[in-house]
Amino acid sequence: MGGPSAERDVSLSSGRECAAALRDYGYHVIEVDAGPDLAQRLTDAAPDVVFNALHGRWGEDGCVQGLLEWLRIPYTHSGVLASALAMDKDRSKQVFRDAGLPVVQSVLALRDEVRRAHVMAPPYVVKPNNEGSSVGVYLVNEAANGPPQLSDDMPEMVMVEAFAPGRELTTTVMGDRALTVTDILTDGWYDYDAKYKPGGSRHVVPAEIPPQIFEACLDYSLRAHRALGCRGLSRTDFRWDESRGLDGLILLETNTQPGMTPTSLSPEQGQVLGISFPELCSWMVEDASCHR
Repeated sequence: MGGPSAERDVSLSSGRECAAALRDYGYHVIEVDAGPDLAQRLTDAAPDVVFNALHGRWGEDGCVQGLLEWLRIPYTHSGVLASALAMDKDRSKQVFRDAGLPVVQSVLALRDEVRRAHVMAPPYVVKPNNEGSSVGVYLVNEAANGPPQLSDDMPEMVMVEAFAPGRELTTTVMGDRALTVTDILTDGWYDYDAKYKPGGSRHVVPAEIPPQIFEACLDYSLRAHRALGCRGLSRTDFRWDESRGLDGLILLETNTQPGMTPTSLSPEQGQVLGISFPELCSWMVEDASCHR
């Protein structure tokens, strides 16, 4: 849990929640704030399983997964390749295209290029190519007078993608099963605060949407999970433009380390289907392995 990424605080919250749930379920749990001495601390602890509650870079991009493979410690969630692919938005989009899944047009561009001039016609979104949780996301509206003035802490290379209008939908995959669909209601952009602060968003689960769209979300999320080679739990996010029917359903990205906090979407979907939070955490521990 924790670690050095931009999502450290969310990871600490996820870690605390999962540790408490697993203790309640009868597991002996050691909480490790991941730092430069992580390999030594894991060697000293000699765990049966590592529950990976890290988010963002190093924790869900294949790096810590590689370390765990090297140490031969079974771990939860996806393996090295699936984690690296899913975290790289440009490469994961290509995987989705190859699998026949609907994604928006996008390009990689230098941060300074994006500051100088529109690299595509507005509206569009600018985001880091390898961060999650809406960290560093800029929405450029159709009426924008000029290009976005990206902050200096944005990476040198960013992704610019066409804005997909409509409702925010998401589906969790647990093993080989797509759970259900959540409709995420916010007053504005579904940003970091909307995701993680109590009251930041309202979730309608199961989503009250046409059966065709509901089934497509389940189908697309499972296909995305398999195309990337994910394991354990993943969550795929969508935008749906109601005016265009099925053609308006766009796959945004797949998250291989979904949040496990009190306001998180995946545990909520499990609970709706009768899977308690401790049961979900226990399933993930029992599902753990190497060579994922």
